[in-house]
Amino acid sequence: MARNLDLTALRAFVTVADVGGVTRAAGLLHLSQSAVSMQLKRLEESIGQPLFDRSGRSIELTGEGEQLLSYARRMLELNDQVWGKLTDNALEGEITLGVPHDIVMPALPPVLQRFHAEFPRMKVTLISSFTRALKQEFVRGACDVILTTEERGEGNGETLCHLPLTWVGAPGGRAWKQRPLRLAFEERCKFRAGVQSALDAAGIPWEMAVTSEMSRTIDASVVADLAVHARLAGTQMDPLEPIEHGGALPDLPINNVNLYVAESCRGEAHQALLHMLRQAYSTMAQPRPVVTTTLPVDLRERMSS
Repeated sequence: MARNLDLTALRAFVTVADVGGVTRAAGLLHLSQSAVSMQLKRLEESIGQPLFDRSGRSIELTGEGEQLLSYARRMLELNDQVWGKLTDNALEGEITLGVPHDIVMPALPPVLQRFHAEFPRMKVTLISSFTRALKQEFVRGACDVILTTEERGEGNGETLCHLPLTWVGAPGGRAWKQRPLRLAFEERCKFRAGVQSALDAAGIPWEMAVTSEMSRTIDASVVADLAVHARLAGTQMDPLEPIEHGGALPDLPINNVNLYVAESCRGEAHQALLHMLRQAYSTMAQPRPVVTTTLPVDLRERMSS
């Protein structure tokens, strides 16, 4: 059966070990000498080992005491850290974060989970909308932090990564082969005009087959193979998948994920959230490692014969 160590007794133990005596430790702990001695005795009894050698003129740690001291320091440090996080009013408040819906996944959920674990008294209000709307909210002070998707040279935020816009469709779909090419886009999607311009430049006829204010409507239409769509690389979610068109469709513009931060975001919690966002979104543009498989010699020979 697991037993618990007394953190108060551990703090007395560490203090005595640091200052080399019960009297000085009692003064630092604002306790009587007898109270400190009692805590040390109770700690030794609970462990079943002597922690101090009291045979000489000065108090010295035993081998068991030296071993416990390292653990005790770490336990007290963690205790103090948790206590400070949960009781410091400076780490209590609210942050309004705006993120375009198409880059919420997969990067943002781990950020929110980690931030909540480290700052449980901070409330994050998430607003998901289109870049234009988020920038308007930011200008009028309704958002503390926003992420945007903007083409190179657009906007003046801090660029976290560059992501190419890619064609996406239904698994094994054939809609991308139809002409005119059937498109599905939200009415306010900023990628819509760029996709149409790329098709015009490539001489590929197109039509807006599906238009809606709701992203789920667009996704449902694309999954049903009624049309194709475009998403930033690495942000499409199952069952949508990149279209392997072999050059039959034009390349699309590269977009930046930009970060905008209000002047008021200077606290520890705000800076921690910004660090987590930078870390999460900057890694989205990094290529995944290529996994190669080496075939057995006899199988390679059969394939080449």
